[in-house]
Amino acid sequence: MSQILEETIQLQVSDGTAMQAFVAKPASKPAAGILVLQEAFGVNHHIRQMAINFAQEGYLAIAPELFHRTAHAGFEGPYDNFQPLMPHIQALTPTGTIADTKSCFDWLESQGVQKIGAVGYCMGGRVAYVANSVLRLKAAVSYYGSQIASPENLARAKDQQGSLLLNWGGADKHIPPDQIRAIEDALRAAGKSFVNVVYSGADHGFNCDARPSYNAEAAEESWALTRTFLKRHLA
Repeated sequence: MSQILEETIQLQVSDGTAMQAFVAKPASKPAAGILVLQEAFGVNHHIRQMAINFAQEGYLAIAPELFHRTAHAGFEGPYDNFQPLMPHIQALTPTGTIADTKSCFDWLESQGVQKIGAVGYCMGGRVAYVANSVLRLKAAVSYYGSQIASPENLARAKDQQGSLLLNWGGADKHIPPDQIRAIEDALRAAGKSFVNVVYSGADHGFNCDARPSYNAEAAEESWALTRTFLKRHLA
């Protein structure tokens, strides 16, 4: 594998807050930029590893700490106790996450990348979808994105900029089939370019090998599809 340079940087957000972000860079000139958007558990080992994986593919990857307004820098939450995470999740707003992703988008552009995409997981999957409605992204990938089927977010279907890849778990009780159909219907009605994939035996969080719901087959297949999708739209 090629050498990957890892660092933590500080970004100023338009609302006056400061945000820490993990960055993974390929040693050679990056092909494009990727925003890697966290689950509720923070920019932890799984999210950092995904950023590194994207850097191995030649992308300049940045994973912002979306809880920076309510949690200390470097915050990581436990997989087995969701309750401590709730105040941070509930404090997130579309305005705040748009500002956060915009600061990352601007930073990537400042590094000279010409094309930028976003990949998010669970909560981050929703953030990737929202960011794709306001930023000049070429592609956005959502893994089991939560609350995309809310009325507010369905209304964003018409504003999607880049092509979308939506990865879902067929055994995910948090996001039932009727929500997936509502998202698909909204995007189709808006005439947007998208790929909608359901891994029938996979549960919520299937991509994270630190969670009990990890599904190696779905993780492997979705990674192959994600790589191909990003290469097509960010090459």
